[in-house]
Amino acid sequence: MNIKRISLLRSLLFLVLALMLLAGCSGSDASPEAAAPLFADNINLIFVVSPDLAHHAEGDIHPDTANLTPQGLQRSLLMATYLKTHVLGKKNVTGIYALAPMTHLQTANHYPDMAAIGYIQQFALLNQITINGTTANSYPINAAYAPGDVPLGVVEPNPYRPGARGLTFNDVNGNNAALATRIIDANVPGFHVFSAPRETISALLADINKLHNYNLNLPATYSGPNTVYAISIEASGRARLVTLDSKLNPPATYPVLPLPVAAASCTQQTYFSITRTGGVNGVVVPAGMNTNQTVYLIRHADAHPTSNFEDGNFVGAGQWRALSLPDFLPDALRGQPSPTMVYSIDPAQSFALAADFSVSYVRPSLTVLPYAIANNLPYELIASFYIGEATDPAVAKATSDFLFTGDNLSNQTILMAWEREHYPPLVTYLIQSYGGTVPVPPLHWPQDDYDTLWTVTLDARGNLTVNNALCEGIDSASLPSTAPQF
Repeated sequence: MNIKRISLLRSLLFLVLALMLLAGCSGSDASPEAAAPLFADNINLIFVVSPDLAHHAEGDIHPDTANLTPQGLQRSLLMATYLKTHVLGKKNVTGIYALAPMTHLQTANHYPDMAAIGYIQQFALLNQITINGTTANSYPINAAYAPGDVPLGVVEPNPYRPGARGLTFNDVNGNNAALATRIIDANVPGFHVFSAPRETISALLADINKLHNYNLNLPATYSGPNTVYAISIEASGRARLVTLDSKLNPPATYPVLPLPVAAASCTQQTYFSITRTGGVNGVVVPAGMNTNQTVYLIRHADAHPTSNFEDGNFVGAGQWRALSLPDFLPDALRGQPSPTMVYSIDPAQSFALAADFSVSYVRPSLTVLPYAIANNLPYELIASFYIGEATDPAVAKATSDFLFTGDNLSNQTILMAWEREHYPPLVTYLIQSYGGTVPVPPLHWPQDDYDTLWTVTLDARGNLTVNNALCEGIDSASLPSTAPQF
C-alpha cells in the first residue's frame, strides 16, 4: 500500500472518529460546556439557579433576611443581559416560571423566598408582549400555586389558574415536573426560563430526565451562581443538556442606573388629611388597634402604557421606578420615620385576563423589593386571605384587620405596596371603624398616578391620622419605556 493511500485512509478514519464524537456531543446523554445561543427551532428549557441560604455565592444573600444583597441584585441584572443576548440570541422568551415565595420560608422568622422571583424580573423586562394591540417591554412571570402546593396558612386559590402556574420549592406532588412535561408535550419550539433555588432546579432536572428517558448526565453538585443549565430538545425528540457559564462578577454596591431619573413635585392628587381621635366627635378607638405604627401605602410601579394593557407585571418604565425607589424615598419622607419592614401581597395570587390568558400578580412585590434589598429590611407577604376585588368590603376589612389590629405590627414603620384601587376602600373602612359623627370624604387614587404615598399613622393610644401629603418625587412622564440596561 503506497504512502498516499495510507495517508488518505488515516484521514478518513480521523473524519469518521470526529463525526462519531460530534454525534455523541449532540446525543441524549451529553452534558457539554457549550456556547450560546440555543437553537430557536428547539424546545429549550432554561434553568437559572437563584440564590438562597443553602446555595449562594459569598455576598449574594443577607443571612438575616434571606433576601438578595445589592451584590445579588447586581448579579440578577447582569444575568438578565446574559440570558437575553447569549442564551436566547436576543430572541423573545416564550415563558417564565418562578418559585412561589411562600413555598420556601427561610430563617427562624420564616421569611418568604423573594430571591427567585426578583432574580428573573430584569430578564422579564428585556422581553416584549403584545396585549390588545399594545406592545410593551414586559413579560408575565408565572408564580401561581398548583393544587396541593399551597402552604399552611396561605389562602387556597379559587379557582386555580393553570396558565399562570409557577414552581414550588419541594415538589412533593409532581407539579413542577408536570409543568415541564406540558411544555415538552406541546412540542412548540421556544425558550422557557425557570428561576428557583438549586434544590428545586436539581429535582426538576432529575424528574425531566427520568420521565422522558433522556439519559442526561446531570450535575451532581452546586456549581455556583453563574451557571445556567438548558435542556434543548430537537424536533426528533433528541435532548441534550447544555451547561453555560455567564462568568459574572457583580460589584457589591447597590446598582447605579445608566441615566438619572428625573424628579417631580407632587401634583396628581387633591390633598386630604383625616384624623380620628378617641373622645372627639363621638370617636371610639377600636379594641385591639395597633399603637405607634406608621404605614406608607404606595402603588406598584408603572404597568399600563395603555389602559387595556395588563400582564400582571410592570413594564420597562416601572423598573426605573423600582430600582430608583431607594434613592428617592428617604427625601420623599421629609424626615418622617424610615420603614423598618416591607410588605406586599403574595405574588403567587393570580387572575384570568381572558379564557386562555392568566397571570400572576407579581408587580406590587417587585416594586418594593429593591428598597428592601438596599436597606436589608425584613420582607413579608400578605398571603392569608384572597386579594379579591377592590370593591369587596370583606377584602378591605381583612386588609385593615391584618395591618392595623392585633398588636403584631405595633411600633413598626411599614412600606406597603399594592394596587391603587384597593387603597380607598381599605382606608375608608379603617376610618369608619372609629365611628363618630364626621363622615368620611370620598377617597380616590387617579389611574395615572404612580407617585403618591398615603401615610397612615396610629399614635400611642391608637388615634388615627391619614393623609396623602407625600410622594416619591419621580417624574413618571420622563421614565423610558425600555428597562435600564446593565
